[in-house]
Amino acid sequence: MIREEELEKEIEELEEKLQDRQAALPAHSVRPQQMLIIEEIETDIEEKKKELEELRAKIRSGSHAD
Repeated sequence: MIREEELEKEIEELEEKLQDRQAALPAHSVRPQQMLIIEEIETDIEEKKKELEELRAKIRSGSHAD
């Protein structure tokens, strides 16, 4: 259960970071580096969500290990 809570916290922090980065984008002339950072955060979020779902599936099936 501890890992599940850690993943939830990491996802929440990444989502906040993503919102901050998106809010900081200029209306015009977005630099490629800015978009790359946003894409990396989005990828991290998706990976963490996938890991969390896999962990939850293991817990439901009764074969979890902390």
